[in-house]
Order: sequence, then C-alpha cells, then structure tokens
Amino acid sequence: MKFRDGMWMTAEGFNVEYAEETYEITQTEKGLSLLCPTRKIFTRGNTLNTSTVTIDIEAAAEGIISVETTHWAGAQNRGPHFELFPDGKPAVEAKISSDEAAGTTTLSAGSLSAVVTNPGEQHAFDIRFRGAASSSSSGARESESDGTRHLTALLGRSVGLAYSPAWSNAMQTGDMRDFSHYMFTQTQLSVGETVHGLGERFGAFNKVGQSVTLWNADGGTSSEQAYKNVSFWLSSRGYGVFIDHPGRVELEVGSERCTRVQTSVEGQRLKWFLIDGPTPRDVLARYAMLTGRPGTLPAWSFGLWLSTSFTTSYDEETVRGFLEGMRARGTQVDVFHYDCFWMKGFRWTDFVFDAERFPDPKAQIARLKASGLVSKVCVWINPYIAQHGAAFREAAAKGYLLRRKNGDVWQWDLWQAGMALVDLTNPAAVAWYKACLATLLDVGVDALKTDFGERIPTRDVAWFDTSVDPERMHNYYAFLYNKVVYEALQARHGNNEAVLFARAACAGTQRFPLVWGGDCESTPEAMAESVRGGLGLGLCGFSFWSNDIGGFEGSPQPWIYKRWVAFGLLCSHSRLHGSSSYRVPWTIDADDPSDQGCSAVLARWTAVKTRLMPYLFAQAAVAVQGGLPLSLRAMCIEFPDDPTSWYLDRQFMVGDSLLAAPVFEESGEVQFYLPQGSWTSLFTGQVRQGPGWFTETHGFDSMPLYVREGTILLLGKKGVKGIVYDYEADVEVCVFQGKPGGWSSSSAAAVVDKSGKKLGTITVGEDGELQGTDVLRGAWSRSAVDALRL
Repeated sequence: MKFRDGMWMTAEGFNVEYAEETYEITQTEKGLSLLCPTRKIFTRGNTLNTSTVTIDIEAAAEGIISVETTHWAGAQNRGPHFELFPDGKPAVEAKISSDEAAGTTTLSAGSLSAVVTNPGEQHAFDIRFRGAASSSSSGARESESDGTRHLTALLGRSVGLAYSPAWSNAMQTGDMRDFSHYMFTQTQLSVGETVHGLGERFGAFNKVGQSVTLWNADGGTSSEQAYKNVSFWLSSRGYGVFIDHPGRVELEVGSERCTRVQTSVEGQRLKWFLIDGPTPRDVLARYAMLTGRPGTLPAWSFGLWLSTSFTTSYDEETVRGFLEGMRARGTQVDVFHYDCFWMKGFRWTDFVFDAERFPDPKAQIARLKASGLVSKVCVWINPYIAQHGAAFREAAAKGYLLRRKNGDVWQWDLWQAGMALVDLTNPAAVAWYKACLATLLDVGVDALKTDFGERIPTRDVAWFDTSVDPERMHNYYAFLYNKVVYEALQARHGNNEAVLFARAACAGTQRFPLVWGGDCESTPEAMAESVRGGLGLGLCGFSFWSNDIGGFEGSPQPWIYKRWVAFGLLCSHSRLHGSSSYRVPWTIDADDPSDQGCSAVLARWTAVKTRLMPYLFAQAAVAVQGGLPLSLRAMCIEFPDDPTSWYLDRQFMVGDSLLAAPVFEESGEVQFYLPQGSWTSLFTGQVRQGPGWFTETHGFDSMPLYVREGTILLLGKKGVKGIVYDYEADVEVCVFQGKPGGWSSSSAAAVVDKSGKKLGTITVGEDGELQGTDVLRGAWSRSAVDALRL
C-alpha cells in the first residue's frame, strides 16, 4: 500500500501524519518509550490539536529487540496472537546507556542495540539499529567505528499513521466507522542490500522493488499470491525482521521509497522484532526461538510418495496396479496417498470412504502394507465441510461451524456445495474434529494431507471466540488447522511420528511439518517458480518442503517429467502428484524401456535419495535445531559473504554439503555457480574450483550435484530398497578433500540410526585415517572420490 505520490505529495485519498521528532524518552522495565508528536514542538501551543505516535522499544531476547508503534492506545488489541517463544522465553537484560556528547540514548539486548537521538533543539527523529561485529570482510556488513555493524534505521518521516478516505475536518474522526486507519514504519535499505523471504513466494527471489501483500490465497504458483504468507524477511546485511501481525500486512520493499522497506497494517498498532545475525544461520536460529522450531519427522516420510492425483478415477485395483507397476520398474514407493475422491463427490470432508470403491478400507490398507508395496498411507482432508455429508449435520447442530452475524452457519458453494468451515476457536469443535480424524487413523492411515485453509472469510462472520478479529483470523487459521491435525497424529502415533502434507501456512506453522508448494503447471517455468518458492519459504524457518513432481496442472512432456524427478528427489520430501492425469512414469512416455525412459530415470533418482539417507537424516536434525531448511537451502545461508549467493534462485544446497542445480532446458544444458573452494561431482568425481560460473550438459540420469570441500559423506548400501534401513550399517564413507581433525559440519559426519538417534561422529585424523568408525556396523567401506559412482 502506497501512501505517497512520489517524493513530495500524499497519495490521493489519504491523510498521512508522521512522527516528526522524539519529544520525550521514558525508561521502562524492558526498554524505552518514545513520545513522538506528528509536528515539531517549538512552543507550548504546538502540543495542542496534534497527534502523537508512541514507540516502545524493548529487549525481547539476546539479539532481538521489539519495536511497537501506537497511535490510540485505547483501541482493543484483539487476537489471535502469534504464539511467541513457545519453548519458553529466555531471560534478557535490557541495558540502557546515555551518551551526552553524542546526544543519544541506547538500548541493548545482548549483541543488538537501538540508538535513539535525544530530545533537544534539533527536534530530530532518528533511531539506528546496530548489531554484533562481524569477522566478515564483505562490504555488505562493514563495521562502524565503534566495532558494531549498522543494520538499518528509522529516519525522518519513517513512522506514522494514515487515514482513508482523507478527511477535511478532524471532527470527522470522531466517528471512525467511515474510515480505515493504518500504522506504518519504513526501515532504511542500504546500498546494495537485498531482501528475501516473506513466505513461499514464486516471483523474484530478491524482493527489493516489489509490493508484497501477506494474505493467504489459493492463487497457484504463477501469480503474486501465496499460500504461505510468513511475516518475516531476511536482509543480506545480516539481520531479519519479524512482523508480529497475523492479519493482512502490506509491504513496499523499495517500491514506494527506493531506500526503504515500508510495512503497514490496518489498526492502531504495529509491532515488529528486529533480529540480529551476523550470519543468516544466527538470524534463523533466533527466529526459530521466537516463533518455534520445526517438528521432527520420521525417516519413512523422506521416501517417495505416490498419489492417485486429483480428479482421476481409482479404486483398490488401480492403487495396487500402480504400486506393482512401480516395483516392477525398479522403484519402491514408501507412502501412498489417496487424494480427494477416497470420499464421494459433494461430501468433502465427511471422513467416510466411498463404499462403492472402497468397501473395506481398513482391510485394503492392511493388505497394501502386508504386501510390502508400501509402508505408509496418507489421505487428503480439508477444513471445509460440505452440507451433503453426515459430518455437516452433526457439526451444524452442535455449533461447531463458523457462523454469520445473524446466527446462520456461514456457507458458500465455492469448492464444495454448501460448504461450511470448522470453527477452530471452539474447543468443542476442535475435540470433535480430532475425533473425526481418529476414525481415519483407526483404519490404518498414517499421515494426513491438510489441503486448503486459505479462503477464510473476514466479512459477516462471528467466531465462537468473540475476542478474535476476523481479519486477523484469515492467515492465522492455517496455524490452528495444522496444529489441530498435527496434535491428533501425535496423540496416535507419537510426538516424532506425526506427518502432515500442508498447503496453507503462516508464521509458526513450521512447527507442524511438512508443507508442499501447491498447484504448479507442468512446465519448466513452473518448476523454476517452485524452486523460488521453496527457497523463500526455507528462509522463513521451514525445514521441510516438497512440490508436485512433474507439475500439478496439465500433462508434462517426458523431458520435463524426468528433469522434475531429479529436482524433486533432492527436495527434503518427494511426491508424484497431478491434477487430471496420473504421474506414474509409464503413462508419461508410453512406457519407454530404455535407461533414459521415465521409469528408469525415476528408479535412478529414487535410489540416489535412498542412498543419501544417512546424510539427509543426520542433516534433518541439524536443520530442526537451527531453524534451517534441509532442502531447498538458499546459497546465501551457507555462503553469506559471497555477494553472488544472494541472487542465486536456480540452485540450492541440500544440507550443509551438497549443491544441486536442476536442469530446466530440454537440451540438458545447465549453468550454475560454485562458491569459493573445491567442489567434487558426486557422479563423476570431477573436481572444479570456485568461485565461478560453469556450464554443463547432462542426460536425464544426472545433473550438477557437487560436494563441498571437506565433506565426509555417508552413503547407504548400494541396491537397498525403501527409505528406512539401518543408516549406520554397510555404509560407504566418502571423504572429499578431507581436512584433518576438526568438528565443523564440513569436516565431520554425524551418524544416526533410523530412529534419528545420534550414535557418534566420524572425522579424519591428522594421519588421514577415519576416526569414530566404531559406531558403524556391518561391511562399511571407505571410498576413493575419483572412483565414486552411484
């Protein structure tokens, strides 16, 4: 939302008032409170007929400071509110100091400080934020003369309030029913600074120059809309900003004033947290502490998931035929997913299997698992309840559905006829919904795909919890929905065995993994969109992410399908899923039997991921602990001092040590960038020296997959089928330009078992010999890099 018409004029239809000076500073228990009038105060008379903005700056945790701006403090602060510090708020000391010579007052929260210009004759408004000194030589994060790093600032006319429509007489604001009221702040952008994150966004990776609206929507992957709007962004200068507002947030990222990021919300308050680095890893670790660390996922979820697809026709015979066909062509499926039509049409979601196609679902699922064709089963659900199912009648009668203000159940015909929405602010409705989910778990369901949850109404609605604001519930509903389903799965399967496959999300939803990228087209451009979406979401604390291999809409050409298979099997989680066409490989290319056919390529890349599991599962634990993406991990997380890394949106890291560059051209040509150091191709053993750009051409059975210098990579036994096996047994230990000793991630390998328990760490000693191998079992071996083949 733009409040200005260029540099000099206010946008048509708005009154805009800015905090013009810091008139008074009051020390509080947690920090500083600034009284900032919207005109400069030269005489006592200037204090009359003048609005003020109160700015409360507080130490929230070590390296985290909150900034809250308020116009009218008497306005209700309605919920819902993000669950902050869910694992407990750490103690922090708010240190306040004054520098009379400089005319400033400073609040410090560990490494982070806010420096405020004192009231005085200059009538100044100036708040500067400084972070911990960095050892980096990067010009993007140069140190100040006092050893701190300049992060950002709130300078003149950067904090304020706005009315729409514009009023001509202040008396009109006595009745605010005819006005919208906004609060905004503008943080300074430095020269060359880039901005990333804000959820799973499919446009340009660097958000500078973009107008971004944080409002969950079912918009596919080819628009400015997003399923997962997360009010957090990461700066290349080594800090992050979390906006503590679950409703609509409008951002102008260098798009109204080129040197500022403007954040605006409707209401009387705007609060955000500034999070210090200096590295992206540091920022994400603190952000995870603030909004919650990702949940831990079981090993089986990392395997290949096969879906029935959306509108296709299927029954038990179809399902078994798919799985037998996959096995016959060399691919083991770990999870089978039943999409929408496991239920009858016009009855989604009533939790009842279509009796005509699935007369005995419990027995069918048991037969599938007993056959070894699949180990786990997932089914599709959503929080919408169509009126033609028995679930609707019960929920409506008992008051479990969202209502209109006149008491009617809120309904519409978009998606399902007469569908309603489960009111998750009603504890009784939550208990009922969990009981419905339990009926699915009773028949052998292991995971739940929590689809939809974006189209949450805000007008003419009355939530059971009258304290919540419908506008703030729109995005936040995704958090409640996924939390309820996750808790139901935890209650049945255990805390670390719950698995979602969710589409909608907001800040904090990373606690309930996992998510996938929504409805993409079957084109190389859509695959690139998916990469950008995964990269952005990974910079918002989400460790686990997937997408629809081959694309959701349309029917992929064989070459696109095969290139997407390679990309999809290097994501943390991998699923074959489509809309109106199947994604089993033999339907894509008329069952081409060659080693470059779809079936062979799928078997190849499934085997690659299976063999990588000793590495991937160990890295998953590191990702969860640090709030990091396992894959897709943006290059800037691992190489923040390389300026190029902040612009790379067609490649990613898989954990700490593997670099992957998907192929988007039918010819197999791909251009990619290697940061400084030695990099070894996992497939050929070829060593390249970075930094630099490289161009290669690949068949469908390979792609640029390079191993970082100093890596000790554990690979599972060749030929193993199924993603779950003993990750400490019969492994290959591969050393890539190994560095003697050391316990850094690049020269040590954690060994975990299939439950995720850490058994030990393998390093390379001064004599070049492996140390810590006593935790390995079976016929493990050390491989020479130049002989490595998968």
